[in-house]
Amino acid sequence: MKRLFLTLVTVFLMALGAVAQAPANYYNSANGLTGNQLKIALHNIIKGHTSITYAQIWDAFWSTDNKGNGVVWDMYSDRPNGNPPYVYHLGQDQCGSYNSEGDCYNREHSWPSSWFNDQSTPRTDLHHIFATDGYVNNRRGNLPFGEVRNATWTSQNGSKLGKCKTQGYSETVFEPIDEYKGDFARAIMYMSVRYYSEDSGWGSSGMTNKSVIQSWAIPMLLRWNELDPVSQKEIDRNNAIYEDYQHNRNPFVDHPEYANMIWDPTWSIADHQEQNELSVTQVVVYDLTGRKVLEMNVDNEDDNNIVLNNKLKQGCYLLQYTDGTRVIKNKKLLIN
Repeated sequence: MKRLFLTLVTVFLMALGAVAQAPANYYNSANGLTGNQLKIALHNIIKGHTSITYAQIWDAFWSTDNKGNGVVWDMYSDRPNGNPPYVYHLGQDQCGSYNSEGDCYNREHSWPSSWFNDQSTPRTDLHHIFATDGYVNNRRGNLPFGEVRNATWTSQNGSKLGKCKTQGYSETVFEPIDEYKGDFARAIMYMSVRYYSEDSGWGSSGMTNKSVIQSWAIPMLLRWNELDPVSQKEIDRNNAIYEDYQHNRNPFVDHPEYANMIWDPTWSIADHQEQNELSVTQVVVYDLTGRKVLEMNVDNEDDNNIVLNNKLKQGCYLLQYTDGTRVIKNKKLLIN
């Protein structure tokens, strides 16, 4: 049965590899580091980027937020079924003024400008600025991202406003749809690392204290990072910003595992490496909401290689297995 867990380890270690096309040696100085040391190393790698002007953001969207044929990739209106309620065209539907949803698109700071007191460098940092519907952008305003208990307002694609249900924060938050939660989580993490120690004069919010993410939001963002894995959209966007504009990268798009390595104090690569001597009799897999998605009894006489990732959709799961009479829980399994 050790062949089963060699398969699981292979799946996870493949997921730890770089997702996007970072230049060779780009992250060398971060190798082997965790926690605050890793945060400092990544800050030093991505700091000092080339700044563009606020007006140039409109032109940058042609590379960063182009869904194809000049259609704006708006995460506040897009639907995963490919049938958004309305579409915008780059250069034609810029705000401007607006009266309702569907009027025009503008420049959304996922880390709102008021949180950094509108300082010039973060104000034009493309890694957290997206083309979004102006009306929905305004409804979000400078609210934290969060998970809504009961929606008081819902956009046409399902983004919501309402009181936060996450333990530790109960004020109003804005919740994007599941398909883009990882995008926004990785943008927030980027800002926290990029402006680490460069946040003099920044303000605070329900989600942040200067460039530091509030403790209640960290588990949520880590969960979003895992539930919505890095997409080709993010890879292409990261490459365009690096190559054509700022010449720095979002490390959490290249290496989404960096999120846990920095903010999860229990993280250890040893947690994901199984011993070859295990005699496994049962495997149970749960999604991150705790719902059981797969249960398999394992015949110790059967030496077949059981490939769990063929039975599961892309995403992050919790793995429970029985080794003889011993039950081991909460091993993370990432299917990429």
